[in-house]
Amino acid sequence: MLEEYFIKPSTVDRIRQSWIATEIETYVTWLADQDYGTKTIWRRVPLVFAFGEFAAVRGALAVGDLPAHIDAFVVERVALHNARTGSTRPMAKEIRGPVEQFVSVVFPGYEPTGRPHHAQPFASAVPGFFGYLVEERGLRPASVKAYHHHLDRFEAYLQRIGVESISEVSPAILSAFVVERSASGLAKSTVRDSAGVLRVFLRYAHREGVLASDLSAAVGWPQVYRLSSIPRSISWDDVNRVLAAVDRRTTVGKRDYAILLLLVTYGLRGREVAALTLDDIDWRHERLAIPERKAGHSTAFPLSAVVGEALLDYLRHGRPVTTDRHVFLRAAAPRRPIGMAVVSSLSRSYLLKAGINVPRPGSHTLRHSAVQRLVDANFDLKTIGDFVGHGSARSTEIYAKVAVETLREVALGDGEEVLV
Repeated sequence: MLEEYFIKPSTVDRIRQSWIATEIETYVTWLADQDYGTKTIWRRVPLVFAFGEFAAVRGALAVGDLPAHIDAFVVERVALHNARTGSTRPMAKEIRGPVEQFVSVVFPGYEPTGRPHHAQPFASAVPGFFGYLVEERGLRPASVKAYHHHLDRFEAYLQRIGVESISEVSPAILSAFVVERSASGLAKSTVRDSAGVLRVFLRYAHREGVLASDLSAAVGWPQVYRLSSIPRSISWDDVNRVLAAVDRRTTVGKRDYAILLLLVTYGLRGREVAALTLDDIDWRHERLAIPERKAGHSTAFPLSAVVGEALLDYLRHGRPVTTDRHVFLRAAAPRRPIGMAVVSSLSRSYLLKAGINVPRPGSHTLRHSAVQRLVDANFDLKTIGDFVGHGSARSTEIYAKVAVETLREVALGDGEEVLV
């Protein structure tokens, strides 16, 4: 494998004289399998070779010893680079990333530092809370993640005001936290969700004896009316503008076009698009399966000809060759399935590129547009709710409360014709 990237035999011989030569070859094979470019491999192999020599001088005798020498190698490498070039540009990430990646490939069990992973909030003060959410309340991972997010903010607030123990929490502190959240520009619904999470947490802490009294009733929240806002949908002409903004000549464009079509055709959630696998597409019977929807059920749709053509174009000409069964993968190495954040991010990008002005642009904008089109076509709420995976008709009511297109006509003209 080394000969495919390094022309000089002396270079290959030198690498193979390293005490971690086998591991370096394993790493090169892995990089190639993940579709990393030749130039990337040229840059990373000399770096990990130098790391191996550095670790050996410091006493490393086995691959398991390598992690202990990463920090020192990064410091020395940065210092050498700055002394040689006179540059003060931060280099630590560019060195640490490949080295940690190499160690994680050749030493199973090693986890690269990467982005900082926050520990569970209140893990020592109220142990077992997140287990309780899963085991007793039966919450899904996305809901547990929301609890983590809101309690993270509460824990940080207590630290900032000098509260060292949860037993010191009082109604006044709880009220001040909710007020601060409300004043920070968050939507009322977000503040309400934060307060709801806090109530559940406080009730559990009291049940477990961590708090002497149940303080959940001291947590107030803003009044939020279910039908107080209009849907985030856009007109079908605007949808076509978004689709036209995609450059379908590129591999990324082929992928993004298929994703956008799934959102606007079936009203899928970003999570549902990211979770699609090749097994969910039944080409023979022209069906598309969406398993494990938010409401706990699954849906099977007829596979639209337009969607099917876009998926085929991506699968044949845009999707990397891989054994992974997920439909949509990252465009850049390493080849991994995309997440729901990628679906929302690319949706937002194309909405802005098309010049569409909408509050909180993202994948849900296109989902709302798909639902609004069904409402405008006079489908009943039960049918629409089943189509988009709502567990209750109440979830679908928000789309039916206004005639969006009619209101647009009123805003653009004198409105007399539509009011007659």
